[in-house]
Amino acid sequence: MSRGLGVTSILQMFCPILQIFKDGGKWLRTDPLNIPLFSGSAGVLIKFEIISTCSILLGEQSSCDTPDMGMNKADDTFGELAALVSRHAGRTHGPSNCAIDGLHFGWGASPTSPMQLSQWPCLAMVVQGQKSVGIGDEVYFYGVGDYLIVSLDLPVVSAVTKASPSSPYLGLGMAINPVRVKEVMGRMPGLAGVRQRSPLRSVSVHQASQELLDAVLRLLHLIDSPDDIAALAPLMEQEILYRVLQGPAGPQLLDIALSESPGNRIYRAVSWLQENYMRPLRMQELARFVGMSVSSLHHRFKEMTAMTPLQYQKQVRLHEAHRLMLVERLDVGSAGFAVGYQSQSHFSREYSRHFGAPPFRHLAESRQLARVAKPET
Repeated sequence: MSRGLGVTSILQMFCPILQIFKDGGKWLRTDPLNIPLFSGSAGVLIKFEIISTCSILLGEQSSCDTPDMGMNKADDTFGELAALVSRHAGRTHGPSNCAIDGLHFGWGASPTSPMQLSQWPCLAMVVQGQKSVGIGDEVYFYGVGDYLIVSLDLPVVSAVTKASPSSPYLGLGMAINPVRVKEVMGRMPGLAGVRQRSPLRSVSVHQASQELLDAVLRLLHLIDSPDDIAALAPLMEQEILYRVLQGPAGPQLLDIALSESPGNRIYRAVSWLQENYMRPLRMQELARFVGMSVSSLHHRFKEMTAMTPLQYQKQVRLHEAHRLMLVERLDVGSAGFAVGYQSQSHFSREYSRHFGAPPFRHLAESRQLARVAKPET
């Protein structure tokens, strides 16, 4: 259905401060006036609020609102997925686990504020409502009919953007193990000799095929047959990975599974940074570890993660410090020292710049968010 100029065109013509554009589920800011509207991670949070508000007020819809599939079967599948997720998800904002390892569900009765979190490699689907995920200066929206692929451990900004008590957000996520991806690849003719010329962005949104939806549906039905999970869940996970590899996100998974590809070397760099985030970062040491030049590592790393290795390490440090203070109740100085900061004032400045608030205030806000949406009885 045509909507004339469309929301994006109107924004670009009449609102230079909010000039943004959408490309396959990804929203990016353009700034021809060179106005420093957003900077740092706190700026990403502001951008999330602006884009989400524009999307809601002006009626912008993602591809999820008008899925172009065999409509009757797709609608039936989405309805069945939503019923299963609703039955198995907890009634609190945030993820809940189930009997199948690596599979979790999400529920939410209202849109949420953007939250900084660490995201592992996964396939994620929304079966009711809408979500957004941001890395660097990029924001991705996905909803019913879409699937999100994250191929690296990444610090992201996540938010539920469409939900209500009568129609809550319902989502699911399946962890992706690169070793299992490689196992599936070994049984797919024609993929063994594939080599990526350059790494792909580690986050993408695509429309789900009916075959992928059916495979996910079978996995969810398996929860009701606990005696079959150990034998059948790995096979169903392989089928889901097979469908992803067949689709537009296939090259993204290939990139981290092929041992000599640039993407796999960045995957190893990310793993090294995850394990050694508390150490001072020496680019020469990291480049030697992954077998790349310093300049090539810097370029390829940013190409995949939308941030430099130093920015990535800083975000990993700050997320871990936040967890230590929130979950393990460490004080500010101890948490900063545990993740590699030698100065409490330096840690507090970096923390405030990243989260948009000093540690004490941000922790109070985080604890308040954890208390909302108590379980229904």
